[in-house]
Order: sequence, then C-alpha cells, then structure tokens
Amino acid sequence: MLKLNYTDVGLYMERTMTNPELLIAQRVLLAMRLGQTLHVEPGHASFLLPADISELKVLEMSLQQEYGSGVSLIAVDGEFVEVGLSGSWVAEDKDAHEGMFLTVMSDRTEFLTYKLWQMSEARISSLT
Repeated sequence: MLKLNYTDVGLYMERTMTNPELLIAQRVLLAMRLGQTLHVEPGHASFLLPADISELKVLEMSLQQEYGSGVSLIAVDGEFVEVGLSGSWVAEDKDAHEGMFLTVMSDRTEFLTYKLWQMSEARISSLT
C-alpha cells in the first residue's frame, strides 16, 4: 500500500505492508480516544513527477495494464506529469487540505511509483 501524507509543508509518501482497512480502523480508534473528528471517504489524490524521468513510460504502461481508468498520468506542461490515484482519503474534515491518502496497487507498481517519487524528491532537494 502507498500512503501519501499531505501536510502544510508538502507531500510525504511511504510504502507500507499494512492493510488499508486496518490502518483506517487504527486511525479511527485513535481519533475517538483523543476526542477528534475524522472524515474517511473514497477519493482521488495526485502528485507531480518530472516529465523527463526515463522510467515514466514503464510506470505509465504498468498503471494502464493494471488499473485502466482508475489511475491517470497527465502531462501538466513540458516539465511535469501528474499522477492521479484512486483510494481512501482520511482527514479531520471533508474539506481539509491536510490528511492521509491510501491506495493499493500491485507490489511492482507500488515500488515503481514510490521509487520515481523518491527520485523526484532527491532532484528537488539537490536544487535547493
């Protein structure tokens, strides 16, 4: 499973072997114990990758073979491609901009997606 954490400082992605239903149940239990509200719904999330990453074509083929219309790769401009995923959104409220997004793909596709995201983050870090 891929877990995308959207925060006020950006996106952090991690790959975990936890079942998404179990992770959501644990998060609901934590919110209840802390007296917090929690909103969970099916949804879509996206993130950007540089368009010139050589493995991007491999990811595109893998996503289309496995998921068809459930996942999208859309050119934003000459520099970036948006990767759109389907999954579950977990946040404090329905309109929150910060929260956790969970999606499940095949091991190969999850690994490739995570690897390309890490590569793009390393590139950005080296520029600053």
